[in-house]
Amino acid sequence: MLTELVELPAGAFRMGSTDFYPEEAPIHTATVDAFAIERYPVTNTQFAEFVDATGYLTVAQRPLDPALYPGVAEADLLPGALVFTATDGPVDLSDWRQWWDWAPGAHWRAPFGAGSDIAGKADHPVVQIAYPDAAAYAAWAGRRLPTEAEWEYAAGATATTVYPWGDESRLDGRLMANTWQGRFPYENDGARGAGTECWTGTSPVGTFPPNGFGLFDMIGNVWEWTTTRYSERGHVPDAPASSCCPIPADPDPGVLQTLKGGSHLCAPEYCHRYRPAARSPQSQDSSTTHIGFRCVVTV
Repeated sequence: MLTELVELPAGAFRMGSTDFYPEEAPIHTATVDAFAIERYPVTNTQFAEFVDATGYLTVAQRPLDPALYPGVAEADLLPGALVFTATDGPVDLSDWRQWWDWAPGAHWRAPFGAGSDIAGKADHPVVQIAYPDAAAYAAWAGRRLPTEAEWEYAAGATATTVYPWGDESRLDGRLMANTWQGRFPYENDGARGAGTECWTGTSPVGTFPPNGFGLFDMIGNVWEWTTTRYSERGHVPDAPASSCCPIPADPDPGVLQTLKGGSHLCAPEYCHRYRPAARSPQSQDSSTTHIGFRCVVTV
């Protein structure tokens, strides 16, 4: 069953920020046509329905093409994905390899490698999803992936505050998104949403409060793919939504897409990117334990 769509009106908004990271600048006026966006990220259950209907194999489940990875030993070209592993204590935060490991056998049904599974996580966002995987699901669903401008608009970029709900990460003492709570990357006290459970990884969609459009998990939980190519020198104009979304036949590790929204691994001392204006580059072939997606349709 596909996620419910929420229709958003056409509009203009001030996109970007000059207060945090240089790649978010410059602030500029962006416009979007009317569109509808899924209320939640795509879940494990929904992605399973797509796979069961099509027999689709995700990028993480396919052997790596030696032509795309020159110099890599054949033994290292096994199917797999990147897995977050907490460190034993403080580490150099400039070296992401301290907490990311390549796990052969890791994919969306086994996010942390062989022996792991998604039991009890039917309503969690699907992860270990590369860009072509998200695009293939969207095409099957009769939808598409959002542009960066559409995504940022939907996240609440029309607000004048740091976060959609205000200038602090909590609102009246309540945690508003699933982000890292503690000292990254070795101490995580868990993010508490509705109820009493604290989440140290992904949380069920809808656990944390919605934004002003009634959309859940636009901030935190998992990063989300957009169709916009990444540029370190600031935002570039988005292609028209009707022609933005060709599905790559194969992911190109040399092409970077823009991710939005931050994830459960975002912490202010390392990745203060759980904000609408924040953006992150990711190669099309990347599958990790904190990247998912949601779809949109043109109205």
